[in-house]
Amino acid sequence: MLVSEILRIKGNALFTTTPDGAVLDAVKVMVDNDIGSLVVMERGRIAGILTFREVLAVLASGEGALGNRRVAEVCERDPFTCAPGLDVMALRGAMLEHHARYVPVMNGSTLEGVVSFHDVAKAVYEEQIFENRMLKSYIGDSPAATA
Repeated sequence: MLVSEILRIKGNALFTTTPDGAVLDAVKVMVDNDIGSLVVMERGRIAGILTFREVLAVLASGEGALGNRRVAEVCERDPFTCAPGLDVMALRGAMLEHHARYVPVMNGSTLEGVVSFHDVAKAVYEEQIFENRMLKSYIGDSPAATA
């Protein structure tokens, strides 16, 4: 399975913010849409990613307050990205290596979506279920199984 297939199944909703946006506003968007990240876009290009990891770090350092912090102050500036043609198993390994829970999917300089570790786990799980059904069907139809 390819990353592009995960995006096709998920749909094409993109949630972004700007570097000068307030962290509090970004958190509200994340909560309202039940998402764990926002891609930071500046002049049509990816400038970073804001995840709950960065938000929690701000809360910890600010004794529970976000204050007037701007996204640019806290976002991850150079996030790990992937191409839509990448195999999901390769992405899973890269996500583990980079400790990335959310990965922007870039087709050249165009943002196509974000894939989460949950999305990858779900895709691998569903692919394994399908393969298991096919193997059981194949084994059940074999001459040795019917004898």
